[in-house]
Amino acid sequence: MEYRHAQYSYLWVLLLLWFAAVIVPVVLLADDDAESTWIVAITGTVLLFIGVVTFWFSRLTVVVDAHGVTCYFGAGRPRRFMADHAIIGLRKVRNKWYYGWGIRKISHGWMYNVWGLDAVELDMADGTKFRIGTDEPDDLIAAIYATTALRPG
Repeated sequence: MEYRHAQYSYLWVLLLLWFAAVIVPVVLLADDDAESTWIVAITGTVLLFIGVVTFWFSRLTVVVDAHGVTCYFGAGRPRRFMADHAIIGLRKVRNKWYYGWGIRKISHGWMYNVWGLDAVELDMADGTKFRIGTDEPDDLIAAIYATTALRPG
């Protein structure tokens, strides 16, 4: 059995609208002199960079198979793999709103999250914890139990 689920964040759409609200007035109000051209070019480059990064981190894919749990953003990087034998416990948790989204070092471990507050926290054999943000925590927990030696309770 393999579980594969991609969760999307639509924050990048809002960011694109914000980009348009910023860059269009800058372009329309710019003079034809060299200084204005540089301002438009730098503003556009910075906004494009922010847009690409936001788009890249707008999808989190979680794969559970016989080898363990893999989480990755965008097209596959950054990626985190937890071997099935290294997972010694798990639970459904709710993230605090200020933990945010993306890759985060939180008070008791690391977290990958793209949207929402629901997550599954994995207890690792080395004593660390890892949180995976998901919109279907019960399905993720069931998949991990189905493919590892862990048992509920």
